[in-house]
Amino acid sequence: MFAVYADRFSKDDPLSALQVGERPDPADGGVPDGWTTVTVKAASLNHHDLFSLRGVGLRAEALPMILGCDAAGYDEDGNEVVVHAVISDPAWVGDETLDPKRSLLSERYQGTFAERVAVPRRNVVPKPASLSFEEAACLPTAWLTAYRMLFTRGELRAGETVLVQGAGGGVATAVITLARAAGLRVLATSRDESKRARALELGAHEVFESGARLPVKVDAVMETVGKATWSHSIRSLRPGGRIVTSGTTSGPDVDDAELTRIFFLQLSVVGSTMGTRAELASLVSLLDASGARPLIDRTLPMTEARAGFSAMLEGEQFGKIVFTR
Repeated sequence: MFAVYADRFSKDDPLSALQVGERPDPADGGVPDGWTTVTVKAASLNHHDLFSLRGVGLRAEALPMILGCDAAGYDEDGNEVVVHAVISDPAWVGDETLDPKRSLLSERYQGTFAERVAVPRRNVVPKPASLSFEEAACLPTAWLTAYRMLFTRGELRAGETVLVQGAGGGVATAVITLARAAGLRVLATSRDESKRARALELGAHEVFESGARLPVKVDAVMETVGKATWSHSIRSLRPGGRIVTSGTTSGPDVDDAELTRIFFLQLSVVGSTMGTRAELASLVSLLDASGARPLIDRTLPMTEARAGFSAMLEGEQFGKIVFTR
């Protein structure tokens, strides 16, 4: 079957490790008991896929590995479904994001950038007709991460004020849309003037240059950038506020962790990773009921995946990059 995969790693030139071609169909090797095969109609790109090409979170012995965490398509009975990307141990009970043996598709198991993907049956969530396959394919990683950050780990409620750092990425744009739909006051930052303008179009109430002094202290900050914005995030919080972090796209080694400010102002630093099957189902229901939709930067046929990877590597996208079959 056709697939987009990695056959080696390159830290300096990740696109050189990207391959497009034929790979074995999941059925050829036998689908494990309790698993099913989904025919992929659309799949979306994440920074995780670029990290995989660099060898982050993916072991050499697992190569060649089909990339991709997110997909929407048809199950074996012809039902429209969304694929949940977190694969937990079959014996694990409870929040699968806390399972120490968990992985994402494309880490231990072949990913979604292919004609078909095999997943545990419990990882298939019904897709409502109101969502297109392209929209649904945006949800399992970036949008699920945003949902958990805001409402599960951040415990944000209507009327509170949230700062979104680095408007433009998939998680950040998802946070803006979901926060506005939930009745939050949304502030957003970006180094890029055009991305600030688009954040306003998405629903942000106010936008600012990265690092700019804000007119108010916020209840919470949604932080995915890391080193470049960490100090600004901490300094933007009201006393007792919280910062929810789910990524470090600019690097994890901060120059100043702001520990004095954290303990003196009794700030909370909260980690958040992906989300659960139940949260994905709730997210799908929220979009179905509210009419809020993922922002798609561009849609490309899977055969042109290299162009999508290149755009993400250069930071050219605003919203999600989607591949279709």
